[in-house]
Amino acid sequence: MASSLLEVADLACRRGGRKVFERLSFAVGPGELLALVGRNGSGKTTLLRALALLVRPESGSIHWQGADVRAEPEAWRGRLAWLGHLEGLKGDLTVAENLLAAERLRGAPPAEDRLDSALVAFDLPSLAARPVRTLSAGQRRRTALARVVLAQAPLWLLDEPLNALDAPAQSAFRAALQKHLAAGGLAIAATHADLGVSGRTLELA
Repeated sequence: MASSLLEVADLACRRGGRKVFERLSFAVGPGELLALVGRNGSGKTTLLRALALLVRPESGSIHWQGADVRAEPEAWRGRLAWLGHLEGLKGDLTVAENLLAAERLRGAPPAEDRLDSALVAFDLPSLAARPVRTLSAGQRRRTALARVVLAQAPLWLLDEPLNALDAPAQSAFRAALQKHLAAGGLAIAATHADLGVSGRTLELA
């Protein structure tokens, strides 16, 4: 599409010596959600990790605004907000400390002035001073999602974002995702569930 920001062409990846997909091409434009669907082992997580440059594709290209993202990997990672199967949180740090530390690691400007809105988005203000090791699975997932919101990155890469979320938290996620897309952001999400947000679907076999 002419307005695409992200363009993937002829991508192929292997995992454990087995080719999980090949000749995979797609484009994503501003305000668009692309949902990755398929059976376990079909390559959804591998594709997300390849887009984040966490694994090296066997072949193919990934371009952002026409430029190969592998030419400037640090700049590319700065444009991403990542949510994996594991939340990637430090158990001895508080919720607020985890979020602020993640922004420092991204090399982003100080995030204190943006912290409150990210916490409110996932009903976390009352937990902000709690060590993450004391939280439930759902509370940790909400913290990880708040980290995504705090990043204010143009592209969200989400692996099963609804995992461990109760109904109110799922509604909060949908609201945050819709706000991100309405502002011109992009999102690619691997999911087994209906995310409840309009978008395109890419099925991996």
